[in-house]
Amino acid sequence: MSNSRGQVAGLPRWDRCAVMGVVNVTPDSFSDGGRWFDAESAVKRGLDLVAQGADLVDVGGESTRPGATRVDEAEELRRVIPVVRELSAEGVLVSVDTMRASVAERALAAGAVVVNDVSGGRADERMIPVVAAAAVPFVVMHWRGQSIDMNRRAVYADVVGEVVDELRRGIADAVAGGIAEERLIVDPGLGFAKQAEHDLTLVAATARLRAELGRPLLVAASRKRFLGRVLASGPDAKPPPARERDAATAAVTALAAQAGAWAVRVHEVRASADAVRVARAVEGAAEAGR
Repeated sequence: MSNSRGQVAGLPRWDRCAVMGVVNVTPDSFSDGGRWFDAESAVKRGLDLVAQGADLVDVGGESTRPGATRVDEAEELRRVIPVVRELSAEGVLVSVDTMRASVAERALAAGAVVVNDVSGGRADERMIPVVAAAAVPFVVMHWRGQSIDMNRRAVYADVVGEVVDELRRGIADAVAGGIAEERLIVDPGLGFAKQAEHDLTLVAATARLRAELGRPLLVAASRKRFLGRVLASGPDAKPPPARERDAATAAVTALAAQAGAWAVRVHEVRASADAVRVARAVEGAAEAGR
């Protein structure tokens, strides 16, 4: 499976599933809102994630949790740009998590090397032209609308087939807009307009998604609601808080790596960094035994 992860032009070729660490420079992220809200804390967090084994660091200044309302452009810029600049200056491969072309443009100028747009370029008509002009990798995520009302869009007859079809359209739009296909990464959008059963079905279909879409696959399951549902126990079946879902996240990392995912996006890096290395070692043993 190791040879089927795909290569993203403009990024290193890792011999295993890569690990993207998350730095939320927000007061209201669902998992760690407010913990890294000032630039100094956020930069330190990013460097800590690299020390724990992150290959890239994804910096975002706008919460996309279900029900979240948008921050204004000036505030997003204020949160994100200093952190991108400092981490890039330290040699970190930085991805900027934004739906705004203006933020992407400024972040790229500050040293970011990837644009991770949860809307896949649909929230801002300038996004695809900006990324195309910069010739950088772009994450096309499956998205059906803004966080404020995405839960009502979680209706599928065939979740894997529909996600594949909608992502194919996203890839086609990005290519038509001038982004080279070899720079595209796809993300099935776990938790975005999905119910828990949809997320689990998509995780189970990781290898199929990779094969049918033909592009490197980013799996972003970290601490999400579907893991809380899986872990819910007791008479009231209450899901554990987001920060108590890291072991479950590492389990998804191992499954995704085994199924050929290009990278996983996680809040706590060390366990997932270990998981992808173990998965690669097992792959290597299987290859040696053939």
